[in-house]
Amino acid sequence: MKTIVVYYSRKGSNGYLAQKISNALSCEIEEIRPRLNVFMFFLMDIHLGIKPLKRNIKDYERVILCGPVWVGRFIAPLRCFVKKYKKQINQLIFVTCCGSTFEKKDDKFGHGLVFNKVKELANGRVKHCEAFPIDLVLSEDKKDDDAAFMETHLNDSNFKGEIQERFDNFIQTINSIN
Repeated sequence: MKTIVVYYSRKGSNGYLAQKISNALSCEIEEIRPRLNVFMFFLMDIHLGIKPLKRNIKDYERVILCGPVWVGRFIAPLRCFVKKYKKQINQLIFVTCCGSTFEKKDDKFGHGLVFNKVKELANGRVKHCEAFPIDLVLSEDKKDDDAAFMETHLNDSNFKGEIQERFDNFIQTINSIN
């Protein structure tokens, strides 16, 4: 299945995750570029659109959208991408490296709420959603340390153990989707 990974990453973790997915699937990758990259606009749900992609989304059977969840929101660059391209997307898979844990995924700031929003916006095109909470790479003594949490980003040295296992299962899962 011809696949492309499209991503937005402000601090690098979702860019890293997108690249890992692209490498694992041997597929193309493209970054979402907001017209104006202002963090506060994203939190206020204000968006001025995204720059056109270099590749034609119609050329792909499956789009893997990768990007962050901030305070329980489907942020503007990702939301704008779905709104702009949803009629051209056959299958959409949404994946995020986020701050909400699996235990709190349905809380006010959880990724579960964002998954629901993605499904709503994409009108039945979503085949799978997956979260890779940043706490998966933190040691037990750092999981409640807000500073460590905010400073931690995915990279080759910490992408091991449980997060690697979940990633491998994610790749198997999306490879089984027709």
